[in-house]
Amino acid sequence: MNENGLVHKATEWCYQGLWGILASYFKLPKTPPNLPSLEGEHVEYLHPSEEYLKYRKFEFWVVLFIVDIALSVAWIALIIAVPWLGILITPLALAIIILPDIFAYIGIHLNYDTTWYVLSDRSMRLRQGVWTLHETTITFENIQNINIQQGPLQRWFGFSNLVVQTAGGGGGAGGGKHAAGSLMHIGVLVGLANAQEIRERILARCGNQAGAGLGEECAADQHRINTLPTLHQQRNLELLREINELIAQLAKTAN
Repeated sequence: MNENGLVHKATEWCYQGLWGILASYFKLPKTPPNLPSLEGEHVEYLHPSEEYLKYRKFEFWVVLFIVDIALSVAWIALIIAVPWLGILITPLALAIIILPDIFAYIGIHLNYDTTWYVLSDRSMRLRQGVWTLHETTITFENIQNINIQQGPLQRWFGFSNLVVQTAGGGGGAGGGKHAAGSLMHIGVLVGLANAQEIRERILARCGNQAGAGLGEECAADQHRINTLPTLHQQRNLELLREINELIAQLAKTAN
């Protein structure tokens, strides 16, 4: 095993030990959330990809570099301006520069480890958070739309976010987001390496639910919607009928 492999193993071992301590202290669940299901019902457990964890670490190092450089420059400037004060607060300055970085780095890992998405044949449950755990349950029959979001950096790292919009029917422990001025609820599955595949699976299960909101995603419903005249077309047809009737009445009067 090469030196990098040994470092990785040592880091993983240290984190697993730290994870056990923090999980016990913060009462963090070490297993995915439970989702009530019928006997024989298929239940699927999903977790953000490792590329998503790399992306979060990349963000961390960029912010760390900017903030730590700014703090270090301020500290050095203080030492130059007031040497005795700068030396006196050296322990405090180092603590301010280093300790938040350690806590933030650990927080990234903890958030990654506690994030789960559970899918059954009828609903899904999303769980995220460290200090406060958020669990949101969404029934497939209430889903109105499913979008895939992927920015340039996300594309580079190879993952996407799946945004699920529901018509106010998804319940949860504070995990849902509300669209401004509407009853729409939003659930986000972050960090999926196969977001398109998961989207298709959810759409298929939505199509199997009676009264599913995703009529636009089902071929039969889409054909039915497309064949129905729009409200504007209906008004035009009514206006044409009135004109024809008026012409007929004028013709009779002229005769």
